[in-house]
Amino acid sequence: MKVQLPIVKAFVNLGTYLRNYCENDNTQSKAESNIDDAIVNAGQHNGWFTQDNILFALREWAHLLTEENLLQWLNNYDLEKDNDPKTVGIVMAGNIPLVGFHDLLCVLLSGNKVLVKLSSNDKILLPFLAKYLIEQEPSLSEKITFVEGKFEDFDAIIATGSNNTSRYFEYYFSKGPHIIRKNRSSVAILQGTETQEQLKALSADIFQYFGLGCRNVSKLFVPRGYDFEPFFNAVFDSKDIIDHHKYANNYDYNKAVYLMSELKILDNGFLILKEDEGYSSPIAVLFYSYYDSEAELRAQLKEESSMIQCVVSKGNEGEEIPFGNTQKPKLDDYADGVDTMDFLLKL
Repeated sequence: MKVQLPIVKAFVNLGTYLRNYCENDNTQSKAESNIDDAIVNAGQHNGWFTQDNILFALREWAHLLTEENLLQWLNNYDLEKDNDPKTVGIVMAGNIPLVGFHDLLCVLLSGNKVLVKLSSNDKILLPFLAKYLIEQEPSLSEKITFVEGKFEDFDAIIATGSNNTSRYFEYYFSKGPHIIRKNRSSVAILQGTETQEQLKALSADIFQYFGLGCRNVSKLFVPRGYDFEPFFNAVFDSKDIIDHHKYANNYDYNKAVYLMSELKILDNGFLILKEDEGYSSPIAVLFYSYYDSEAELRAQLKEESSMIQCVVSKGNEGEEIPFGNTQKPKLDDYADGVDTMDFLLKL
């Protein structure tokens, strides 16, 4: 499939538009004020989609959607085969703003058509950006379709959901080419020698999007005897998160459950730390486990990689991510480690 230069240009124009909006104190001419309406409406529709979180997502996409970034990414693939366009259905998640945008980007730049089934939690932002793309490249009007009912006439599926919904996806979509994503969580390995700057950066990995993303750190691994005081001091700047009523409700509820169950917790007034072997912690809770050997811990994480999206560490070994970067993925940081573009080009 040859590089879709007009479509690349449409995404570059979108990146420029978002960059101008985000860098100019979120003010635009009257003709461009619709983005303000989209942000407000998205926040009213989903209380977790605060203006700050939406703007963070828009800034990250503005940073990625440059001609240099897009062409450098696409250069890793054989785009010269002239295959017939396929129709790809995308079942999108809605846990954080624009979480399914990367899948849309991949489908369109691979030369295929897309059927989008939006999450009920994120029904405003993506259609707004799709409309802008179509204004830049009218041919996209025949390649982007939003569906509300049953998927029909598709050649492949990309579906993201919970462990429960993934079983239904497997049942309905297993006969054709598919990528089906389940619940995953992200973890951080602390060595006890981190600087305050590194721990403050980690707080962004924990609290961005209220911790609702699969790339948010929901579990700490700390050396036995670890002193949590430097950690609590470093994350204190994030204390205002408790002012958000939905987050505060979750904090109060989880704290009450743990106290009534007489479970041992650490608490700083806006974040609960609970020793737990699990990976996926509730909102306002961070699980932690002790380790004795870093090498053994990394071997364990490798064995359990199907449950883990990102590993954050100071050492940054292999594919591990530096503190503060989990919600800043690059174009080739594919969810669940599955190369979406490669999948699409082989249809």
